[in-house]
Amino acid sequence: MAIKSGVKRRKRVAFIILLVLSILWVLPLLWALGTSFKSANDMRTNVITIIPREFTFGNYQNLFENSAVYPIFKWLRNSALIAIIHTLLYLIIASMAAYAFGVMRWKGRNLVFGLLLATMAIPTVINLTPLFTMVIRFGWLDSEASWKSIFALIVPGLGGTFGLFIMRQFFMNIPYDLVESAQIEGLGHFGVYRKIVLPLGKSAIMVAGLFAFMGSWNDYLWPTLTAAVHFDPNWYTLQTGLATMQSQSNYDPGQVMAAAIISIIPVLIVYMFVQDKIIEGVSHTGIK
Repeated sequence: MAIKSGVKRRKRVAFIILLVLSILWVLPLLWALGTSFKSANDMRTNVITIIPREFTFGNYQNLFENSAVYPIFKWLRNSALIAIIHTLLYLIIASMAAYAFGVMRWKGRNLVFGLLLATMAIPTVINLTPLFTMVIRFGWLDSEASWKSIFALIVPGLGGTFGLFIMRQFFMNIPYDLVESAQIEGLGHFGVYRKIVLPLGKSAIMVAGLFAFMGSWNDYLWPTLTAAVHFDPNWYTLQTGLATMQSQSNYDPGQVMAAAIISIIPVLIVYMFVQDKIIEGVSHTGIK
C-alpha cells in the first residue's frame, strides 16, 4: 500500500511540474496571438495582458494590404517552396542512406555511420564560411538573378544526419528474413527499398520529414546571410522578412506579431497530420 501511495505521489508531482512547464512554454505564444489582435492604443496601454481590450483584425488587414513594403505572400511562397522541396529531396536521400546503413550488410557500415553521427557535434556556425564560399562559386547568389538563391537554401541542408539516424534505427527493426525472402523472389536492393522498407517505415519517414520541414521553415541565420548578397525582398523567406520588419525604425509591433502568428500556422498544420506517427516513429527508433 505504501509503495502504491508513493508511486501516486511521484506521478502527481511529475504532473504538476509538467503542467507548469507547459504553461510557461505556451504563454509567449498566447501573448503573441493576443497582441496580434490588439489595436495600436491597446498595445500602448495593455502591453502585458494576453486578452485584448480592443479586439481588431486591423493588424492582419494592414499586413496584407501593405504588400508593397512587406510582400508577405511572396515570403510565404518562398518559404513554402523551399521547405517542401527541401523536405522531399531530403527524405529521398536520407531514406536511401538509411537503407544502406540499416538494412544492407557491408563491412564497416557502423564505423562510417558513427563518423556521420559525429558530425552532429560540430556547431552549424563553423560550416557557414565554407558553405557561403561554395554557393557563391556555384553562382547561386547572383545579385542579378535572385531566384537562384533558392538553390542555396535547399541544397546545403540535404546532408543532415538527424533524420537519417531516425530512419536507420527504424529500418534496423525490420526483420532481415523478410528482406532475404524478397531477394530470393528476385527483388534487388532498390526493389526491397521501394516495396518493403518504405511502406513499413512510413512512420519514421514522416517523423524525419516533420523535422526537416520545421528546420527549413524556421531557419533564420542561413537565409539571412544569403539575402544579404542579392538583397531582393521579393525572394526573402518569411523568417528573413520578419527580421527586416523588426529592424525598421518605424515598425508596427502589431503587424510583426500578425506575421509571426502566420509563420507558425503551417508548422502546426503539418504537426496535426503527423502527430500520431511521431509517437509511433520515436517509440520504434530507440530514442528516449
